[in-house]
Parts: sequence; structure tokens; C-alpha cells
Amino acid sequence: MSSNAIAEPTPDIIRWNAVACQLRLLDQTRLPGEIVHLDCATVQDVWDAIVKLGVRGAPAIGIAAAYGVCLAFKPQTDESIGEVEIRVQGAIEFLATSRPTAVNLFWALDRMRSVSADHATPNQYHASLLNKAHQIHDQDRQLCDAIGRFGADRLGTGRRFLTHCNAGSLATGGIGTALAPMYELHRRGEAIEVFADETRPLLQGSRLTAWELSRAGIPVTIITDSMAGCVLRDQRIDAVIVGADRITARGDVANKIGTYPLAVLAKYHCVPFLVAAPHSTFDLSMTSGADIPIEQRSVAEVTGVAGWSGDTVPAVFNPAFDVTPAELVTAIITDLGVIESPSEALIRQLLGRTV
Repeated sequence: MSSNAIAEPTPDIIRWNAVACQLRLLDQTRLPGEIVHLDCATVQDVWDAIVKLGVRGAPAIGIAAAYGVCLAFKPQTDESIGEVEIRVQGAIEFLATSRPTAVNLFWALDRMRSVSADHATPNQYHASLLNKAHQIHDQDRQLCDAIGRFGADRLGTGRRFLTHCNAGSLATGGIGTALAPMYELHRRGEAIEVFADETRPLLQGSRLTAWELSRAGIPVTIITDSMAGCVLRDQRIDAVIVGADRITARGDVANKIGTYPLAVLAKYHCVPFLVAAPHSTFDLSMTSGADIPIEQRSVAEVTGVAGWSGDTVPAVFNPAFDVTPAELVTAIITDLGVIESPSEALIRQLLGRTV
């Protein structure tokens, strides 16, 4: 168990450098050992950072991609507005190929695509694109705060929580999604404790969640993924809280691999299983979780953790996400409110004012 006596803020994970016209990202592949930043000057740089998980977490990916669109050209260009628009649209299509599962990426890029170049000069078009990216970034901060408030109210007197992967300030433009209610409870002066699954194979729970919660002064205990069952049985867990990369119209949830078995364990042990996500994570074009594209990651991510050579492993299956069916989800905490026992009717009713 670990906690800091003095809270330390999480470094900015995404920052637009207006002077250099570059995007600065906190390189999360280097955490917790080093705080290193990536300075992205091109669309390719941003695409690489997303694919290599330098920036990760569904909302953060969308924000980074939005700023990445702005790197399709530099101000003071000699190109015509038509040439610039073609380049921008190409950048949007390219960035959309970076990761297939997190719908926030496509939601943010669709908003960038909606920026009109009509009757604009190249510099005016660039300013409009940048303004839209800033809006997406600022809005995510507000969505995270709202999730924190709704989530803290929903958790009530709960004090011990189990989470999986990282859905905190490192994964968003604000205080997080799954971790937002914990930060809000902590802000309210409530004494809470968090158990964080390691989250194999890339250890986002032990490398990232434990790091940021500790810096915030919140007690956190790391467990391996295989320990979740006994923790749910023995440690009086009040709720399991996870984030999401895509939620279907009926409430099926795609999240980091290992979420589905955690939901099954929570159901067996009668522990509430809660999902926290902004409204932008819902994909009403999909009803079944079976339709969600699941990203397959490199063999090296699995073999590298144990220091094996890939040549010594017969085969590796490495999906980045799994899907938890709606019937295992107790409630979905959103920036618009809480959906208890999620169903398509309840989801569409809550989202009706924004979708």
C-alpha cells in the first residue's frame, strides 16, 4: 500500500505549444521511472505517439488526434485554401487509422472534420481548427468533473474500490473517468482506498494508476490480475469501477483486456460493477458488443514482459480489449447522469439531448 503525505499534481499529458506550433505529450511509456515529453511537429508524430501508447486512454487519444489535425499545415502557408483543406482531410483519415477500438478518437476527428474552410484564408482555417481542438480539450475537463460528481454521489458510503487499467488523469484531459469519483471523494475529505489490478501485459494499473493515485495522496494497493477474485472475496470491496473505450447502444462495454473476467467475478461476489465514461464514448450505431472492432497488439508486448524471445513462444494472442455484456454492468456513470441497469432505452433516453 502506498500514499504520499503531500499531494503532487499529475504533469500535463497534452499541451499545445502555440509558439512552436507543436503538440507536447507526456510519454506514458516511460512512466513511472521518468517524466519525458514528446514534441510532435507533424501528423505522423502524433499518429506514432498514439500507436506506440505514448498517449493513451480513449479521451486523451481523441484530444491528441484533434490537435494532430492542426499539424497538417503551418500558419503562413503559401498554399491555397483548397490545397490546405485536402491536406487536413487527409490528416483526419490518417489519424483515424491509429487505433480502431476507442470511439472517442473518431468522435473527436468528426468534430474536426466539421470545421468549415468556406470563405476562409489558410490562416483563418488553421485558427478555426485549433479553436475546435481547444474546445474538445476543455470540454473533456468538464466531462471528467461531471463524472466525478455523479460518481461520488452514486458511490455513497463506499470506501474500498477495485479498478483495472488506467482511467484517470493520464487517460483524459481532466481528472479521469473511472478515477474521477475517487478524486472527488478524496476532495470531499472522504477516506478511501483503491486496489489497482496490474493490468497485463503492459501494466497500466501498476505503472500508471498506482503512480497517479499515490501522487494525489490516495492509498493504493497493487495486485496482479489473477488476485482480483480473492480480493473481491476477502477485502470487502464496495465497488469495481472501470473506464470504457466504446459502449454500444444496449450497454455492452469494450475496455482494456481483463475487464470482462473482472465483471464476472464481481457478479459472483455480489459487488457492484460500475463503468465510468463520457457521453462521447457511446456508439449508438452499434447494438451488440460483438460488432466492436478489437485491436490486436504486438506479440512483443506479451513476450517482452517476461523477457522471452518470441522464437521460444509457439503462439501469442494479444487483444488490447475485451467486451463486457450489459447484463454484467450494474450502472454506467456519465457526465449526464447515472444509468442504472443499462438498457438501450435508458441509454438513448439519457443521450437524447446530445446525440
